[in-house]
Amino acid sequence: MSSVIVIGGGASGLLAAISAKQHHADVLILERNTKLGKKILATGNGRCNFTNVDATEMHYNHPYFVRPVFEQMSPKKTLQLFEQFGITPKIEDEGKTYPLSEQASSIVDVLIYEIERLNIPVKYDAYVTSIKKQDVFEIELQHGERLKADRVILATGGLAMPKSGSDGTGYQLAQSCGHTMTPIFPALVKLELNSPHLKALDGVKFPGTVELIHDGHPVQTETGDVLFTKYGISGPTILQISRKANQLLQEGQSVFINVILVNGPNQRDVAKRFSQLKDRSVEMSLIGLINKRIIHPLLKEVHIDPHVMVKDLSKDKMNTLQQHLFGWSFPIVGSKDFDDAQVTAGGITIDEVNPQTLESKKVAGLYFCGEILDIDGLCGGYNLQWAWSSGFVAGKYASR
Repeated sequence: MSSVIVIGGGASGLLAAISAKQHHADVLILERNTKLGKKILATGNGRCNFTNVDATEMHYNHPYFVRPVFEQMSPKKTLQLFEQFGITPKIEDEGKTYPLSEQASSIVDVLIYEIERLNIPVKYDAYVTSIKKQDVFEIELQHGERLKADRVILATGGLAMPKSGSDGTGYQLAQSCGHTMTPIFPALVKLELNSPHLKALDGVKFPGTVELIHDGHPVQTETGDVLFTKYGISGPTILQISRKANQLLQEGQSVFINVILVNGPNQRDVAKRFSQLKDRSVEMSLIGLINKRIIHPLLKEVHIDPHVMVKDLSKDKMNTLQQHLFGWSFPIVGSKDFDDAQVTAGGITIDEVNPQTLESKKVAGLYFCGEILDIDGLCGGYNLQWAWSSGFVAGKYASR
């Protein structure tokens, strides 16, 4: 029987431990916190969007690497596994899947139950300081304790939500074993904008469309709720474009976000509206078309007096106003940091890892799963699905 130590008791680590035990390994989990699954509790606003039934490898940054993992543990198989654990799924729009209880604690509870049922020991407050490999792995803990194992699975997460225990330690451990990293940055995170109107727009929420603009062209478009804040912009649409935005900023590129304020009517419809309301002030002509709190900041941006009559607007001013209604552009200057990010983009270079088994190509018997790898997906259950799938695969092969 192979002995396997799983470093990290989050989503991928728990699945890796369960998988390794099911494949007849002797398993030990090392968890630096006093409880398992701490980060899982924060997902989906406490409801836990634990998978997405529509997830494919194309929803991730390196599809070719995800494909062989999903072939072994697909979203469908994951759903079946969690149903065996006792989770009744609730599938919502766009494939987002939650436990019917709508409690993230349900996911953690059934995983802990499975860990206990399989008699997998957990060592808490176990902060790993080094990993060395000779005939077997020797793992040293913070207070000098040493443990040995035939195989090691690194499931320490990235840097997102460091309060959950994801503080980047795993990167250092992997690098000490000869692995390299890609640049890392926050993903699925709120964006910071440069605009004098943010204070006035703070708290405004509306259904709209956003475009990420680079080199004058849209490179990503998302539709849904948009929320202006005092520092910039948030909402599901923003989280989806934040990965690409931060990547471009990391590369020293200039990026902008176009916010399409009018949801539904096209430009011809809006031109007709202005024609019909020509005897009203510009301010009154916009009421009922866009969120009321956006009107004054918008008119300041385009230098139009809110009290001027629509019929008295010059053609140029009217064109400028309509252009902004269908694409108010803001420079993106950054994002919130890892404390507010749902996911870490970047990580251990995947060229150094076997995509079929998730075993290191540099150190035999060392495996990786979850967020520590340079794999990240869209918002909506995709990243937890990667955690389950990669954990299952790493555990399966580490047990052999």
